[in-house]
Amino acid sequence: MEYITLNNGLKMPIVGTGTNTYGKENNEYNGALTNEIPELVSALELGYRSIDAAIIYRNEELVGRVLAQSTVPREELFITTKVPGNEVYISSKKATRAAIDNSLKNFQTDYLDLLLIHFPIEDKVQLKNTWEVFEEYYEAGKLKAIGVSNFGKNHLDELKEFAKVKPAVNQIQVNLKEPNKDLLAVLKDEGITPVAWGPMKAEAHQKEVLDEIGKAYKKSGAQVLLKYQIQRGIIVIPKSHKRENQASNLDLFDFILSAEDIEKIENL
Repeated sequence: MEYITLNNGLKMPIVGTGTNTYGKENNEYNGALTNEIPELVSALELGYRSIDAAIIYRNEELVGRVLAQSTVPREELFITTKVPGNEVYISSKKATRAAIDNSLKNFQTDYLDLLLIHFPIEDKVQLKNTWEVFEEYYEAGKLKAIGVSNFGKNHLDELKEFAKVKPAVNQIQVNLKEPNKDLLAVLKDEGITPVAWGPMKAEAHQKEVLDEIGKAYKKSGAQVLLKYQIQRGIIVIPKSHKRENQASNLDLFDFILSAEDIEKIENL
């Protein structure tokens, strides 16, 4: 595994696994919760250590149980979760503290590696209050890093007005369908690490080019696309319910895309 050092010195695995459909009937986001997450067990066995969760996925407790029961030491895991902008979680500092405390309980741990605001909070007072609670838990060592998700430049500028701790990451959609180049440039200037959700989305004609590029490296088009992202310093959070695909999504560290191939992908 390779790591990226965040702006506070914390090292984060450059590849993680999403969990938004794990432990749910028919592998559907809105599916009823089951009592098992074989996909996460498989991911841990294969070497995934960065686990991307969220309160609104409804499965924090299930994910936490698997992590706690695994043989992987806590210090090797990188657990991320997210607080949504719903009133129940951000109506007051007390509500936000309760949300964080509940996540800590769900993951059976005394600290989280990364906590994000899941979506922009339009009310500036609530945004300020929420971030101040994040900073409070960060200073207390209960959060190793804090950040945001789905924030645009305007939202980051609002946060900058009062934040004492700069966001370590901004988790955003980055793929060939939504390259998000302008926002990536902003994050680079600000020293905020981009984390890509949905990193493997591509149109059919783009996939054909990726597959063609992959032949020279004996890799799939999907692996080429993930490698393209991480060579640009973007952390990726792919997700699969199939063990073979999970393994493939981790098998990225024995080749390097040439400048010519990167340019081909850029032009897609």
